[in-house]
Amino acid sequence: MTDRLPDFFIVGQPKSGTTALYEMLRQHPEIYMSRVKEPRFFASDLPSSFQRHSEVPPLTYEDYLALFRDAGADQRAGEASTAYIWSHTAAGLIAKARPDARLIAILREPASFVRSMHLQLLQIRIEKQADLRKAVALEDSRREGRELPSTVARWPQVLLYAERAQYLEQLRRYRAAFPAEQLLVLIYDDFRDDNQAVVRSVLRFLDVDDTVAIEPTQANPTVRVRSARFEDMVGAADLGRGTLARAVKRTAKIALPSKRLRKDAFWFVRRRMVFGEPPPPDESFMLELRKRFKPEVEALGEYLGRDLLTLWGYDAFD
Repeated sequence: MTDRLPDFFIVGQPKSGTTALYEMLRQHPEIYMSRVKEPRFFASDLPSSFQRHSEVPPLTYEDYLALFRDAGADQRAGEASTAYIWSHTAAGLIAKARPDARLIAILREPASFVRSMHLQLLQIRIEKQADLRKAVALEDSRREGRELPSTVARWPQVLLYAERAQYLEQLRRYRAAFPAEQLLVLIYDDFRDDNQAVVRSVLRFLDVDDTVAIEPTQANPTVRVRSARFEDMVGAADLGRGTLARAVKRTAKIALPSKRLRKDAFWFVRRRMVFGEPPPPDESFMLELRKRFKPEVEALGEYLGRDLLTLWGYDAFD
């Protein structure tokens, strides 16, 4: 089939189980997921060049359509771009291109989301301020284009953590563009606690067989970078950049002829030596964040018809 657009979109949030959901849906014979997890094609207001992906997002409409060309006529085609939830253009553009599309959003308790997002941006070397309290305090300056790492000079919004947690505004953009029955909002806690049951609800939402066996997939773990310099060295060796790196890569090719084995070996080194367990959260600052987000959580719960204050422990403080 040509000129195939997705039937459904996983629109985010990041660090909330979207990758695990993407991987689980890929297992279903009636579903075809884009081979590039995050095409981000409809997030026209968000630049794509800052991300260090091995798979470059498609830049043209033809490139985007090609991602779904192998989908069968009897399959639901889908993609998962977390940028869509906080893009200001994606909802309207998706509605224009595919007004009957179904949308899936996953929401996470805002303070833990902010902390996890901060650690993720540190990991991929977008954020330079390692202290979360200081990073959040920089938001006003960064909104004005100051105190920004060069990697996001054209896009300060990526480091405006509190704005990224404005879930109600984000959902309203999609409810303005689509009927309510075409939007499924999931809560990360439910997916984490019983992702099989949540995936079954997603399959029913997509009108595919919800009895197919799906292997559970864990969400991407939150990690910290032990050493940015060592991470750069491992990455350079993987890509063969520099004299020493080329020598390391030649040695690896001799020891491990299979490209897959070499990739696995480099990832093992990165996981064991570059990344580590995240530090414990600053509980006093986490409480400050929760107090800041409490009105948002209360309004979101009323919007969704669910007691999120109790679920997320916001009823424990004033």
